[in-house]
Amino acid sequence: MNLPEKEYFSIGEASDITKVPSYVLRYWENEFKILRPSRRDSGHRKYNHKDIENILKVKELLQAKGFTISGAKKFLIQENRKNPEQIKMELTDNGAALELLKETKTILEDLIKIL
Repeated sequence: MNLPEKEYFSIGEASDITKVPSYVLRYWENEFKILRPSRRDSGHRKYNHKDIENILKVKELLQAKGFTISGAKKFLIQENRKNPEQIKMELTDNGAALELLKETKTILEDLIKIL
């Protein structure tokens, strides 16, 4: 699939590209750990190319291959165990993880000062 030359896509754009309604994308985010788009400061989702690929993977499992949500989760877990490179967290694309790491660093620096 040829994606536009953009780095990030809104939920509406991701919906148009994948042909999956926005409300379904939001639901899938709650169900599948691989669907965790980062967020802008305003809280809006920003999907990158990998996020779009993951949406298409989930869509294929659920719609084309007939998996249930539970079955698709199990399949993805097994697939990720076989190929751990796929589940590495990209810190530059995941604002929540980056913020958590920054907060942890600050706490650790404070603890060092106390000791």
